[in-house]
Amino acid sequence: MILTICASCAAPLPHCSAKQCSRCKTRYCGLACQKQHWEEGGHDKLCRKIKKGGGAEQYYANEKYAEAVAVAAEACAEDTKGQTCYICTEAVHWKTKEGLVRMCACRGTAGFVHVSCLAEQAKILVAEAKENHLDLVPRWARWNTCGMCEQKYHGVVRCALGWACWKAHLGRPEADQLRRIAMTELGNGLQNGGHYEVALSVEEAYLAMLRRLGESESHILVAQGNLAGTYYALGRVEDAIPIERDVYFGRLKLCGKEHKETLRAAFNYALSLLNLKRYEEARSVLRKTIPVAPNVLGERDELTLKINWNYPMTLYNDDGSTLGDLREAVTTLERTALTARRVLGSAHPTTAGIKAALRGSRAALCAREKSAVSSICEAVKVMTPRGA
Repeated sequence: MILTICASCAAPLPHCSAKQCSRCKTRYCGLACQKQHWEEGGHDKLCRKIKKGGGAEQYYANEKYAEAVAVAAEACAEDTKGQTCYICTEAVHWKTKEGLVRMCACRGTAGFVHVSCLAEQAKILVAEAKENHLDLVPRWARWNTCGMCEQKYHGVVRCALGWACWKAHLGRPEADQLRRIAMTELGNGLQNGGHYEVALSVEEAYLAMLRRLGESESHILVAQGNLAGTYYALGRVEDAIPIERDVYFGRLKLCGKEHKETLRAAFNYALSLLNLKRYEEARSVLRKTIPVAPNVLGERDELTLKINWNYPMTLYNDDGSTLGDLREAVTTLERTALTARRVLGSAHPTTAGIKAALRGSRAALCAREKSAVSSICEAVKVMTPRGA
């Protein structure tokens, strides 16, 4: 269950033993909360509606999905004005009446679409893969990645698709593969949408479920990485660090250094170290990934770009860096910014972050160069005889 807190008092609930409404399966921490929610919380008016909507979990997912789609369409309204969906060719969805979104790197009219159309496309592709025993991975990717430009969706669109994915698969048994990865998709979507507290509850429930089911170490490491990422987003970096360290060394042991997941774990660990101003430790981790990432992922991959974005930050933010270090930081970020703008587009969050880091590195270099010139001038002044 994703509904991990009491509907009345919001207390955390155990996995199996929580009290449930016999009709709609809304969960409570005890009989007193259930009674109060019925008499004072409005559940008496909603119970039949929730039951008709498929039960508490399905009803909740449907409601959250509709809210997320509305938020995404509103956020994209200015960019999508006067356009039509590349899937259904309509401006307003014929059934849901939702507006268009645009959250990838497609150029021209190809990037305009309804979230509902993307979700329906993903459901069909996944169902075909299951029915015909095809490779599920590339088809499942349509829940989070544009099928044309192959860029991952982000922000509010990714959040809406996370809810779409979860509501499509939540009715499956707990051990079912599609249900498990749908939970991951929801957690990632909530993170992208900035709903970190909700994402945390989903990811904690998911990790507990994997351990309960005796899942493989690889899947456990993925779940731990996602959980650490949410701790980081919530500003709980001290909680994230030990998990990210374990994930990094776990990936090194399981996959070796030349593997995408090892590189991702290294980046996440270094990012938390950077956030805590442990610059030398962060540099040590990133230096090992810089020569490997382009060979494994390619120079245009977003993770490669992020590694080349964060390594310079360990240089120009460190008071102990030399003038040469600062010049290296500027040069690296200039090159990375050009690639990011060409590959991801100027509006992408990663591109914007790289450009902000470039401004910071230039400012640090300028300040250090002025300081160096002033020091030289002072030294010359002291050495020059009076009256000369």
